[in-house]
Amino acid sequence: MPALPQFSLLKSQRFLPLFIIQFFGAFNDNVFKNALIVLITYQFVSQSKLWQELSVTLAAGLFILPFFLFSALAGQLADKLSKRNLIIIIKCLELAFMALASLGFYLHAVGLLMLTLFLMGTHSTFFGPIKYAILPDLLQKNELLGGNALIEASTFIAILLGTLLGGFLIVAQAGITWVSIIMLSASVMGLLASFYVPTTPKANPHLKINPRFIQATFEIIRQVKTEKKVFWAILAISWFWLIGATFLTQFPIFSKNFLKANASVVTIFLAIFTVGVALGSLLCNRLLKQKIGMQWIPLSLWLMSFFMIDLYFASRHLPLLTKGSHSLIGLRDFFYSISHWRICLDLLGLSMSAGVYIVPLYTLIQIDTVIGHRARSIAANNIINSLFIVVGSLVVLFLFKIDLSIIQIFLLLGILNLVIAMVTIFFIPEGLIKPVLRWVLKHLYDVKLTGFEHYKSAGDSVVIVANHTSFLDVVLLYAFLPDDLLFAINRFTARIWWVRPFLYFAKVFELDPLNPLAIKTLIHEVKRPGKCVIFPEGRITTTGALMKLYEGPGLIADHAKANLLPIRLQGAQYTHFSRLRGKVQIRWFPKISITILPPRRFVVDPTMSSRKRRQLIGVQLYEIMVEMLFRSTDYKKTLFQSFLEAKAIHKGPTKVLEDITRVPLNYNQLLTRCFILGSAIDRLTEYQETVGLLLPNMIGAVVTFFTLQAYGRVPALLNYSAGSAQIEAACRVAKIRCVLTSRKFIEAADLFNIILALSEQAIQIVYLEDIKAEISWKDKLRAALLSRFPHYYYHRKLKKITNTSDPAVVLFTSGSEGEPKGVVLSHENIQANMAQMTTQIDFNQKDIFFSALPLFHAFGLTACVILPIYHGIKTFIYPSPLHYRKVPNMIYECNATITFGTDTFLAGYGRYAHPYDFYSIRYVFAGAEKLKEKTRKLWMEKFGIRIFEGYGVTEASPVISVNTPMQNKPGTVGNFLPGIRYEIEPVAHIKDGGRLLVSGPNIMLGYLSAEQPGEIMPPSHGWYDTGDIVEVDGDGYLSIKDRAKRFAKISGEMVSLTAVENAIYDLWPDKHHAVLTIADARKGEQLILVTEYKLATRNDLLKFYQEKGLSELNLPRRLYFIDVMPLLGSGKVSYMEVKKWLENQR
Repeated sequence: MPALPQFSLLKSQRFLPLFIIQFFGAFNDNVFKNALIVLITYQFVSQSKLWQELSVTLAAGLFILPFFLFSALAGQLADKLSKRNLIIIIKCLELAFMALASLGFYLHAVGLLMLTLFLMGTHSTFFGPIKYAILPDLLQKNELLGGNALIEASTFIAILLGTLLGGFLIVAQAGITWVSIIMLSASVMGLLASFYVPTTPKANPHLKINPRFIQATFEIIRQVKTEKKVFWAILAISWFWLIGATFLTQFPIFSKNFLKANASVVTIFLAIFTVGVALGSLLCNRLLKQKIGMQWIPLSLWLMSFFMIDLYFASRHLPLLTKGSHSLIGLRDFFYSISHWRICLDLLGLSMSAGVYIVPLYTLIQIDTVIGHRARSIAANNIINSLFIVVGSLVVLFLFKIDLSIIQIFLLLGILNLVIAMVTIFFIPEGLIKPVLRWVLKHLYDVKLTGFEHYKSAGDSVVIVANHTSFLDVVLLYAFLPDDLLFAINRFTARIWWVRPFLYFAKVFELDPLNPLAIKTLIHEVKRPGKCVIFPEGRITTTGALMKLYEGPGLIADHAKANLLPIRLQGAQYTHFSRLRGKVQIRWFPKISITILPPRRFVVDPTMSSRKRRQLIGVQLYEIMVEMLFRSTDYKKTLFQSFLEAKAIHKGPTKVLEDITRVPLNYNQLLTRCFILGSAIDRLTEYQETVGLLLPNMIGAVVTFFTLQAYGRVPALLNYSAGSAQIEAACRVAKIRCVLTSRKFIEAADLFNIILALSEQAIQIVYLEDIKAEISWKDKLRAALLSRFPHYYYHRKLKKITNTSDPAVVLFTSGSEGEPKGVVLSHENIQANMAQMTTQIDFNQKDIFFSALPLFHAFGLTACVILPIYHGIKTFIYPSPLHYRKVPNMIYECNATITFGTDTFLAGYGRYAHPYDFYSIRYVFAGAEKLKEKTRKLWMEKFGIRIFEGYGVTEASPVISVNTPMQNKPGTVGNFLPGIRYEIEPVAHIKDGGRLLVSGPNIMLGYLSAEQPGEIMPPSHGWYDTGDIVEVDGDGYLSIKDRAKRFAKISGEMVSLTAVENAIYDLWPDKHHAVLTIADARKGEQLILVTEYKLATRNDLLKFYQEKGLSELNLPRRLYFIDVMPLLGSGKVSYMEVKKWLENQR
């Protein structure tokens, strides 16, 4: 059943009868009580000032005394018996008491009226526990705050009306008659409404009643003290009633003896106070948005103190103004004074603050108390309330005795309340500590919170998981997330001396990740329901990336049937509170963001064994955390924008590039050179023009690449190892009319035939040396100014005309099986793939990348150059991956920690390298071709280094999957990167696996082809067909079987040509081999082996196949010998060239 809005509850039969009963009960109490107080003050004892003060205080004490005497019995009865029946009985007794009160008024019998006052207090004592205990049975949890607000508001509205009628009518003509009629009528209305109260279950029908009221009183107080939150709420409510009772009972004294005002002013004070509490009660539900919370209590107390203290200062000079006057002023004269208006405003502010203060406290008792003990907890509240009020009354009497004035008593209450407000901060930090902390953090770190709607939709039972970047993480979540969160903190972290003060404000559970009992406790806390914050890493990261994850948070969410809410913290790793000093640029006040992602649920087969279930939950938790890191990364930026941001974060003097000239380049120098070169580029080319780059792996190539990005051009990286025909084809499909190159490079690499071929196609060849010679001092000055204010340039010019979905670069397919096609990648494609990689691999500013992969290779561009530059990591780029002796030595000299290569290149480095050349290497990543077991074994045995194999295609910018130190399975190419969706289409005659299709933000804009030069042909519905035959195992690891085009159908069986090649490499590992097919009239196709190994024979192959138990279907029928196998720039075999060679041989 949906929850009703606050005022709609008044139309509900669940709530309306109780509301009517409560209203008329409170109304009767106040009509009678105020009529009696006014009579005592103005008629019965008008000659004695001391007697007036004593009588008024005694009346208040008599009304409160039954709460102390009979509350324990009332609570027991309400828990044991039917609450509806008890209400009917109590309403019947109320009618009798009102009849007795009427008799006392007629007889002017003060003693009888005092007795009746005591009986009405007894009536309220028995009704109070029922009233609050039955509300949770009648209302839903999210209606409870509104219901309590209406009850409190109705109580004080009843006090107002009772005050007005009781105070005015009792002194009017025939006032006693009217007061008696009203009291009896109200009793009858309450009695009639009691018959419509819904029947609710008995809370504790087997409870044994303890008639010894003193013993029972101590029992229920002892019980409620064990529930700390409830007991604290009771003390807070009792303090409210002490203040309220003091004000309500002393208004006549304050008005008559201090302000020299008559009874009408007393009534106005009472009216202001009661209306204020009612308004505050109703306002509370709006402030808290129907959600139970304590955050407004400290502020309410502060405001109450402010208005009480201001009441003293507004009143303290008034006796001097009325000195010598013996007549009491009325309302008209009273409101002539501005000071009197100020008093009224103070009373209104005080009472409204009190209304906001009281409602959530009653609600907290109702929801945090065990159902079978709820009425007794409320009874305990009434006992302690009565104790506070009685003690307060006695203290006020004592203060009168020592000649303190009433306004001095008000001042004393304000000061005491201020002390309590300060203490309350520690109990309810969300009231003041949280807002102040939030304000400080927001102004120091410009904290931005996004995705808060996901927090609200997560529900009540939630396990919050976040990446752990610094000691500041807990403070950030504590300050910016609502609710009373339970923080599970590593027990060793919790013992750090400067962390311990935080534990006083937050609810903290010291967690030992290896202790199963700790997990059981947290499961119980989340089930209650509750929200628990856990850092799955169990420690602050020392790598900057995700570290090992404990599956505990996943198990808690699974067993508690709770949602898992991922939250990403970014920026705190750059503060002094992180453990990344020396690995990142530490700053005093970096920007911090908190990103809340949609809640998740674990999907686990209930029949699974506990061990497998735990493993699966661990895997799913890792996937959720990695996905969180990717989804919360803002990758929708242009490449040049990210370069400028990297320069700002990692500082301009940081060195980020080095090549064989051994002259490192920092951010400032790189940016300045971009603007120097940009002047010429701007004159030679047009905006968004595709510009060819024919440059080696040197700093100049990187500078030229970023220059084109800075000026809105699209670099097309030409593969200089492919030959003139393929470069010509690439220029045609991309409609390139200008190629930037280096005369020195052309001469050194002897590429004159390419330059000649391009010139014949009317393509403009521009040499960087010529541009350098033409640079003027004006160009240099302009570049210096622009590099000093690059953001001004970017926002004024480039940002307005460049979109993240625009083309950023054109690369070309390897052409290993046909003519190359242009692959157009957008800024967003490249940025997304780099974001995907950074979620899986930990690297930091202490790392040094070494890359010999050419820039025209997608991985060589994105992972080896752009990515490290954006993360403040120095990269050494080497011009050729084929220098098997020089590359290991350069890695040694530059102390590289991360390097990359294909199997061909890595095998070559491994053969020629000294065992110590790779001493500094942390990670080696391989791709582009199958990593052979021999290569893997060589690196492990000779250097003690694992090679992490990955998989990618140019069309995916390029990485699709990768093995990592955290998740590694040799023989596979790793898990899919986050954000990549995949489908595996079945292929005829292939049993295991199928054709891989991928989709995601890293998938290219489309192809440029010879059929439609310059026109981008996007992938169908965003899905790219890789053409690879793959298999995904149960743990999500991807294995590449072969290219779809690299399968032969022999005698009806599908044979992988790559699998055949791998078998041959096992036999003759030191030479290159290529397996091709030709038509066969009998079997459909037959295999042909082209090899560099001149001693190879078919008999040797047959013998090897028999030893390994391989099918003879995989045995090549013919062997051809080649001197040097043609290779692509990536190290893969160029099958197109092999086919051409084979045709010439045949």
